[in-house]
Amino acid sequence: MALSPYFTPSPDGDHAFTVEAPKIKFGHGSLGEVGGDAKALGVTRAALFCDPKIAELPAAETVQAGLKAAGVDVALYTDMEIEPTDRSFKAAADFARDGGFDGYISLGGGSTMDTAKAANLYASYPDDFLAYVNAPIGAAKPVPGPLAPHIACPTTFGTASECTGIAIFDLLEMEAKTGIANARLRPSLGVLDPGVLESLPAPVIAANGFDVFSHAFESLTARPYSQRPRPEDPTRRPLSQGANPYSDLACKEAIRLVGDHLVRAVNDPQPEDYEALMFAGMLAGIGFGNAGCHVPHAMSYAVAGLVKDYIPEGWATNAPMVPHGISVIVNAPAVFRFIGAACPERHLLGAKAMGADVSGVAPEEAGAALAERIVDMMRQTGMPNGLQGVGYDESDIDDLVAKSAPQRRLLDNAPQAIHEAELRTLFRDAMRYW
Repeated sequence: MALSPYFTPSPDGDHAFTVEAPKIKFGHGSLGEVGGDAKALGVTRAALFCDPKIAELPAAETVQAGLKAAGVDVALYTDMEIEPTDRSFKAAADFARDGGFDGYISLGGGSTMDTAKAANLYASYPDDFLAYVNAPIGAAKPVPGPLAPHIACPTTFGTASECTGIAIFDLLEMEAKTGIANARLRPSLGVLDPGVLESLPAPVIAANGFDVFSHAFESLTARPYSQRPRPEDPTRRPLSQGANPYSDLACKEAIRLVGDHLVRAVNDPQPEDYEALMFAGMLAGIGFGNAGCHVPHAMSYAVAGLVKDYIPEGWATNAPMVPHGISVIVNAPAVFRFIGAACPERHLLGAKAMGADVSGVAPEEAGAALAERIVDMMRQTGMPNGLQGVGYDESDIDDLVAKSAPQRRLLDNAPQAIHEAELRTLFRDAMRYW
């Protein structure tokens, strides 16, 4: 394609890409309009999925008051798990099926928004739980039809679940994360109010920011859509279709905004940092919602699923967990060093956008240059020092590989082949960075 040599056609590769654009409202005070938004979508009885901590904050009061003022009957649901599981998805689906709802509002982080997506799906089209789950773990059955309206209101900025048709959860029996991916899961409207970020602890800001970067950079370096096998049925083109000119636009700007604002937002935040980072999260969501992530996210599901005793600072939990943004970024520098040669010009672009001096950096050093910049930012923002920082050691590598290897939706989206041997090398290299 003339827009970039990265998209050079291949004989059996796809010849087209699709553009799935979310509907977004962005700006200070936009949460106060959710009632009117719900009414405009025809909602008369809404399930309000709300993070239990957020339910005690003014944002929840604002949303509930707006819905009631618009004449929308509201039922509050707060039984979310911080990192959703198949157990919590099933409980939410039971609530949704029994409630007689014609619309859904989610207020919280990615866990809350993903739970609302799953509840909407299973209440609308009941089926065996694994029917809709990504292959090879589940059957990856297409969603049969439209879902009820869903207004997603993020109170963090990392997951960008308001932009995507993806819902991620921990499958307890496998001790690994997987998900459901279908365009029909994408919320009807995302409402992004940057003011909600001001109450987030610094470690949460840092983890969210690195998640945004990883979404954007993995999408930028994903296998080009033109190298993915062309589908026999054009309606079965996957959400994770690979890097494409549309996703590139959003990802490049998201990376620049994170590079410009993340370190200061963690250590000396200014109001403009919150606005910039929430906008970056939205852009990255548009990017990976159309291109898809790859290796760091595939590895992250094992890192989160096999957690032993790591308890993160800044999260409202006393139970061991590795928050999603942390579980991704502890792998990322090792991955960038490894895959840099597959698309060096894109690794140089990413390093420069994140603030590295790339003058004189040779193409073969591009992956290392980006990795070094990310490690430097991790140190400045208090992120754990690789996998050892979240409680793993080399004796865990076999288990980590075994839990990551089935994530073919993500691994096959990488710019080069990644199988168990490569995963073993990557987990070993990710153990410690400084």
